[in-house]
Amino acid sequence: MNREMKLKKPVASFILLTNIIFLPLFLLVGAISMLGFPAWVFDVMFCISSWSSTFAFAALFKKIYPGQSFIQFVKDKFKNKLKFSVILTVSMIQAFIFVMTLFLVFNNREVDSIFTISSWGMLIYFFFKNLLAGPLGEEIGWRGFAQIELQKKHSPLKASIIIGFWWGMWHLPTWFTTGFVGIDLIKYILFFMISLISTKIVMTAFYNLNQNLIIPIIIHQFFNFFIGLINENLIDLIMYNAIFYLVVAVLIIVINPKKVLYGKEDVKIINGSIT
Repeated sequence: MNREMKLKKPVASFILLTNIIFLPLFLLVGAISMLGFPAWVFDVMFCISSWSSTFAFAALFKKIYPGQSFIQFVKDKFKNKLKFSVILTVSMIQAFIFVMTLFLVFNNREVDSIFTISSWGMLIYFFFKNLLAGPLGEEIGWRGFAQIELQKKHSPLKASIIIGFWWGMWHLPTWFTTGFVGIDLIKYILFFMISLISTKIVMTAFYNLNQNLIIPIIIHQFFNFFIGLINENLIDLIMYNAIFYLVVAVLIIVINPKKVLYGKEDVKIINGSIT
């Protein structure tokens, strides 16, 4: 007989522990930067800090799902066959947002200074660094666990807004490293939160259509990667993304394909199946 006690508030415990783990790691990243360590040391430590949600989930796993295997849980999140139509749709949406952002930026810059990357080698490095420092480290905990756990009690749309908000708040320490103050900082935080909550809704809709964690990983990767490619004022970039992703999120909410966000007496996903 399994005598392990399950956590009464697993999502709240996960969010709290994620922040507790992240803060000292983030401070260490800052210290490494100020002390002038090589760039690769900074990048490695930055990647490790981004995995705080996965570390928190792994630490709490036995209290959340007594008797289950963490490794098997993670494997199950990738077991469903990927749908080409879903991957193509999310890729086209984000490519369109990227092109529209480029168009807006192009009006203010010369062609040879519009991108931050100057070689194919740096482009490849930047792609994989972003993959390790964001999507791979964050999606298992925030999407693979927290989102699905909340969908047991709430509609996917409501769960997305809740998790999107706390996912955004997890980034709070990074807001004060941007150099923005006053109204600029307020604008940055506002656009940042709109971007993340909107992106979270998009992730949830397409994840529920395919039920494979690769989908939100792709969306998260393209979101970070495309922003990092464009040489523009960060507030303007975040504002453009906030607007475009909000429009996409609203359209998806209105269309609600196959009722993946609400309906069917509040759609939930349990053990990889829509119920």
